[in-house]
Amino acid sequence: MSTESLRSPELLHRAASRLLIVDVQDKLVPTLTEETRSRLIRSCHFLAEGAQLLGIPTSITEQYPQGLGATVATLQPFCADRPAKKRFSAVEALGWPLAADADDDRFQIVVAGMETHVCILQTVLNLLSCGYQVYVVVDAVASRREIDQRTAIERMAYSGATLVTAEGVLFEWAETAEAAEFKQLSGLVKGRGI
Repeated sequence: MSTESLRSPELLHRAASRLLIVDVQDKLVPTLTEETRSRLIRSCHFLAEGAQLLGIPTSITEQYPQGLGATVATLQPFCADRPAKKRFSAVEALGWPLAADADDDRFQIVVAGMETHVCILQTVLNLLSCGYQVYVVVDAVASRREIDQRTAIERMAYSGATLVTAEGVLFEWAETAEAAEFKQLSGLVKGRGI
């Protein structure tokens, strides 16, 4: 039995993945508590750095940027083209195939951003209905109220999304300590702190 055949299809694979960061914008982020805001931005930045290191395409959307501002400055370098949207779901704005198996090998979507109970929830449910495997990064999504956050995460999991953490995602993408990028990845993880 080959090593590849031992790898669960539930695990993220770098050749099959995309990172999607939804609506982490200048006028939305201040609505979060300071602790939640800090966690969200740090975790999204950590994911984006790891994705860049490991060659994972990253997409970032902005909800009505004329009114809600641009993506926070720390995330802008990871994606120059940030589609604007008015729908709460980001799916239509991205221009991805509306079926996970149509002309694209990247069927695993790792989702981060805000707000969990609005744009994240609607995006995740739409991606699932298109046949994508969806991974919600629980330490990289946020809502203003804890009950909204908790209920949305439960609903997404119940609907078929896989719950993951930012650090777990990066180690699944790397797959092995023998990965060429492992030393740099290890440095990212150590630099993140607790």
